[in-house]
Amino acid sequence: MKRSRCKEEQIIAILKEAEAGMKLAEIVRKHGISEQTFYRWRSKYGGMEVSEAARLRELEEENRKLKRLVADQALDILMLKEINAKKW
Repeated sequence: MKRSRCKEEQIIAILKEAEAGMKLAEIVRKHGISEQTFYRWRSKYGGMEVSEAARLRELEEENRKLKRLVADQALDILMLKEINAKKW
């Protein structure tokens, strides 16, 4: 998945500008993003603080590692079942 050009801290600052009353067209033009990107960021990061975004990033990384571990264990279990199913 392609990473954003902006970090979470920058995204939250942009969203706070919108909450402060700045017009969406000005924000989009100023930061060089599309309206779709702004709305996607707002749905993901809306109402968050910088510390919460950092915690979200940590949790996503931990979740990714755990999913990889589960997938590896599932492959190991499947391999062992296939080995035990063979008649010697």
